[in-house]
Amino acid sequence: MPDAVPTGERQRTIVLYMGKLHDRIDNRLREFIGAQPVYFVATAPEQGGHVNMSPKGYADTFAVLDDTTVAYLDLDGSGVETIAHLRQNGRITVMFCAFSGPPNILRLYGTGRVVVPENPDFATLIKNFGPHPGVRSIIVVDCDRISDSCGFSVPFMSFDKDRTLLDEWAGRKDVQQRRTYRAQKNRESIDGIPGLSAEETDPVTQHS
Repeated sequence: MPDAVPTGERQRTIVLYMGKLHDRIDNRLREFIGAQPVYFVATAPEQGGHVNMSPKGYADTFAVLDDTTVAYLDLDGSGVETIAHLRQNGRITVMFCAFSGPPNILRLYGTGRVVVPENPDFATLIKNFGPHPGVRSIIVVDCDRISDSCGFSVPFMSFDKDRTLLDEWAGRKDVQQRRTYRAQKNRESIDGIPGLSAEETDPVTQHS
């Protein structure tokens, strides 16, 4: 009985399913990253605890810094899992997937570090992003594995627009109010791992 799919087509399909490793973020991958309206960030504690996965919107919050380094804006939120996990063990994975066009899933595995506004390199890094109120930190990721895979089961979905609620919420708070919120919500992870320190959260008189 003849094969339903020609041998050449089967081989190409197998290659797609296997995915591909990349030694750098080339122009094709940069274009793919820039075209996605949402990305996902995953971290976990050193031992036990809860694995955390966060969706991120706002395309101008993500930047490719060089062939193996990326960064994104960490905006105010009710949790501090990513910061806590990175300060404990540094492990992080960033994922992009295509909801339109050719199927693809891109994963950036690596080691992340937290750059808060008090850090010397914050002023330079912040220039890579669009303006957003409530920037809590910048997460910089040194990628040690860059891979894509088929994404054949990821559904087609159309992008309408970004939600503006987070920026609107942060924009209604002054610096002191944002620090108070972080002191209440961002001092430790759900597993009790230290997140932002008192120096990075608690209201201080020199801030206005």
